[in-house]
Parts: sequence; structure tokens; C-alpha cells
Amino acid sequence: MSDTPESSPARSWLPKVNSTGYYVFLAAIAIFILGPLGGVTAAYMNFSLGFFVGGQVLAGILGSTVTRFYGAEGKHGANYMQTMAASVAGMSGMAVIVQAMVWLGMPEPPAWQLVLYFTCIGFFGVGVGMLYTPILVDKMQLTFPSGLAVANILRALTDAKLLKRSIGQLGAGAAVGFFADLATTLFVKPFGAIALAGNITTIGAGMIVGARITIPAIVVGLIGESMVPYLVSIGWLQEGEPFRKIFFIIALGTILGAAIVDMGLIAVKFVQKLRAGAPAAPAVAEPDWKHVSQTRLILWVVISGVALLFVANQVLNLPLLYVAIAIGLVFVFVMVNGISLGISDSNPISSAFVLTVMLLAGIGLGEPAVAFLCASVVLIACSVGGDMQQDRSTGWRLGTNRVIQFRFQVIGIVMGAIMCVIFAKLFMQAFPVLKVNQHVVTDDPAAAQWQSAMTYKFVGAIIGLTDKKPFIMTALQIGVLIGLVTEALRKVLHASRAYREFTERSKSGYVTGFLVDTVILPTPYASSFGGFVDFGTSVWFGLGGIISSYSQTLEEGARAGRKEQTDTGEELPDDMSTNSLVGGGIIAGASLSALAYGIYELLRTIS
Repeated sequence: MSDTPESSPARSWLPKVNSTGYYVFLAAIAIFILGPLGGVTAAYMNFSLGFFVGGQVLAGILGSTVTRFYGAEGKHGANYMQTMAASVAGMSGMAVIVQAMVWLGMPEPPAWQLVLYFTCIGFFGVGVGMLYTPILVDKMQLTFPSGLAVANILRALTDAKLLKRSIGQLGAGAAVGFFADLATTLFVKPFGAIALAGNITTIGAGMIVGARITIPAIVVGLIGESMVPYLVSIGWLQEGEPFRKIFFIIALGTILGAAIVDMGLIAVKFVQKLRAGAPAAPAVAEPDWKHVSQTRLILWVVISGVALLFVANQVLNLPLLYVAIAIGLVFVFVMVNGISLGISDSNPISSAFVLTVMLLAGIGLGEPAVAFLCASVVLIACSVGGDMQQDRSTGWRLGTNRVIQFRFQVIGIVMGAIMCVIFAKLFMQAFPVLKVNQHVVTDDPAAAQWQSAMTYKFVGAIIGLTDKKPFIMTALQIGVLIGLVTEALRKVLHASRAYREFTERSKSGYVTGFLVDTVILPTPYASSFGGFVDFGTSVWFGLGGIISSYSQTLEEGARAGRKEQTDTGEELPDDMSTNSLVGGGIIAGASLSALAYGIYELLRTIS
């Protein structure tokens, strides 16, 4: 949003910018067209595969086709729409929670109770996500690959000069993403080969963040593969299990440990400023689009948290203690998962859910239904909180009003909670095989089409609730220690003037710095990705980063001293590099492929 007076679009029949009709127009398209379109795709992919492509990029592309008549101001309108539509889609993907309840044989609450519960969690999650925006987006300035992709698409489609410069890279990336994803879905995955499905977007994300972020994931993957025999010998893994079944806990711990260091440094600086007592230099006025009332935001978090406690206890009869613990864990995991999302475009919500179940079991909770519904608080909150931060990263690049974006997201949460329950009912009624617990029935040929991998993971965690595993806490502690030590050493090293000069002034210094950042002391925020995914995915992520860094070196030499400008005379944004455009295009193309294939398969199955 802009603070400029209302202006007329290129088409007179469209409502004026910043008018009430303008916001109603945007919301109607997002909530009734773009949101359900992304929602049915997300629900189908989660039911059939166990993962779904985030709705931000897809909604950004479709939304920009509506707002392009508004010129440069249209990018904000499109951003509002993608914010709302992505919330609807993300919440719709949580339909697998209802499926998991059926698998577990839980008495299913009335639809209105589920909608109310999911809405309260969503409201709380977006509030916590917004609380961390000044840290993750403004201060740490994490990349958020999909957020960057959306920003580039919206900037390009609303500026003629940017579009002319960017259309080739965006188009090429989108074509590669679309056809590669579609080809692997149709021809590779059915034969059980090394599928690229789902990893096409991983390559695109790798191209956006570069080799210093992606190579550490490969290193951790290699370490994990080599440690499998040892982990089996000490009972941390069973024969045939992948290393990530335990490494994801260590990975979560490393992010937490590194975050403790960063948060500690922020706290120390704050205390030093208070003790100094001297009047600070005049602060630079915060732009209007960035201003958010912290008092109101904190009140939102408190009130939504209390409402969540009330609904969980009084409506669903969940014990206050365990719900309160789950709410406390939200503050941890929204930060941890947000950092992971900002670095690698991966939001490990399943890992957060499973670890929550394990932590609740560790303090004595043994009732499956209670554990499942409490862990769902963390699951949904991490999903919508990650969306919040991703959307805010897009808005940070565009200068989009954060308060308006927040309101659009909140409305999307309500619609998404409704669609979540509706899609769960519709899919399970149309396809009864989705009600079959695949942990019990494994030979149903109809289940082959509906792998429901996310549901399988959730239910598996609940089934293992009474299986006490003390090494889980040990693994988490090891991860926290690794994160603490590694990030502290990196802070000391990079603060050294001698080290910085050494790495900047010679080829041997550059190589040394590169090895330190990628192999010897990689940031835990980057290396953790290798613990969340299988080794093959880490390789594709690393490949995208290596290609990106090499081509970036060549591009910097060719463009030295040259600066291009937009229509308004401003310099082109630094983050609109060829790699970010191509990588973002790949993510966009794969999203379009997922949408097309998902709708086609759904219609084919119904018919």
C-alpha cells in the first residue's frame, strides 16, 4: 500500500487504489478464486504425496495478472492477494490433520469446533510470526527464496523496463521448472527411479541462495550417510532407516543453538544501550509501510493465545497444561522453522510436529488424542507463521504496508480453516481409501495412488508415543551444543579484521574463507537443511547453489561498473540478479506444473 491519494487505474471500471472498493475487490478475488484454487491443489498434494508446493509464487503470478492495470502500484495489490490466497492454501493443506484423526480412530469433533480450533491456532501463529519479522526479515535479512521470487515477479510485471530485462530469465526458468517437474511426475516417479519431483523447486531455491548456503547441506548429508551403521549399532536407528530420522532432531537443535547466540547478542546490545543512558542519535524515521504497533501486536498474540487455550480446554476438553506447553513451543519452532525457511525455502513443519510429540511424551503424556491435537498447535502455527515471514520478506522488498498485509492474512486464515475441514470431508467421502490407516493396512492397491506421506508420519509419531526414547533428548542437546559452539566461533572469526582482510585480498584467502563457510564452520542455519531431507535432495539443493555461484562470478565481471534503472529512474534492485530470476522462475514453473497436474488428476479420479 502507498500513502499517496487514491488514483485511477488504466481501466476505468476498476476501483481506485486505496479505496474501500479496491480492498474488497482484491480480497474477493483472493479468497474466492486464488485461495481455493491453491487450496484444492495443496490438499490434493498432501493427500496423494505428503508435501505441497507453497502458494505464494502461484498466487503472486495469478494475482499480478489482475493488478497489472494499476501500474507500479499494482505490485502491492498483488502482494495483498497472494498473502491472503497463500494463507487459504496453506491452511487447506492441513486437511491431513482430519485424515490423521480418522486413521487414529479418534472421535471426530463437529466441524464448527475444528474450524474454531484451527482458526485460533492460525491467529496465534500469524501473531508470533509477525513478532519475529523485525529479527528474521529486517535485521537478519534472510533470503526467503520463494518470497524473493514473488517480489521479482511482481516488480517485473509492474515495470516495463524491469519486465523487458527480466522476462527472458523468468520465462526460461519457468519453462524449465514446469516441464522438468511435469516430466518427472509423469515418467520418472511412476517407475520408482531417482525422482526430481519436489526437487525442481529445491534446485531453484539453491540458485537463489548460492553455494555458501547449499554446500553445507551436502556436507551434513554425507556425514549422515556415513554415520548410519554407527547409529544403528547404538540403537538410535533401526536397520534400513534413513539417517534423517534422528538427524532432523539434531538439525532443529543446531538452529536453536545458533538462534540463542544471535538473540543473546541482540539482548546484550540492548542492555548496553540502556546502561549508556546517553541520548541516542536521532533515529531515522521508519517508513509508514513498515510501521507496526508493537503494543497492538503483543495484545493480539496474548488475546489469541488465551482464546486458543480456552477453545482447546472448554470446547475440545484438552488439558490446559499440555496445551500451554504446545503454545510455548510455538515461540521456539516459529523462530527455528522461520530461519530454515528463510535460508533454504524449507519449512520443516513435520519435524516440529514429531519433536513436539516426543517432548510431550517425555513429560508424561501418553494419551494419543491429546498428544495429536496439542502437537497440531505447533504444526499449524509453524505453517502460517512461516507464511507470515515469507510474505513479509516480499513486502520488505516491495515496500508493502505490513498492517494491511497482516489483515489480509488474518482473513485468509479464517477462510483457510473452513476450507481445510471442507476439503477433508470432500476428499475422504469421494475416496474412502483415504480413511484407511496405512500403518495397519499396507496391501490395499487403491492406496498406491494416495501415499499420504505426511499423515503417515504424524500417525507414526503418535503410535510410537509410549515408546520411550531417552536418546531423543540427547540428540536435541547435541544439536543445540553444535549450534551454539559453531555460531559463536563464526561470530568471533568474522569479527576479526585480520581474517576479513585475508579472505578479501588474495585468492588463497578467498578459498580459505569459502572452505570455512561451507565445510569447516558452516552456519547452522544452512547446514541444518541436510538433516531435514534425504541426501539426494541435499545434492540437488547444492547443485543449484554451485551453478548459481559460478555463474554469478562470471556475471559480476561482465556487469562491472554498469547500473540499470527502472521506469522511475531508480537503480535496479541488487537482488534481481540473473540467478534469482531464473531460480524464482523455476519455482514458479514447478508451482504451475503442480497446479495443472493436481487439478487434472483430481478431475480424472473423480470422473
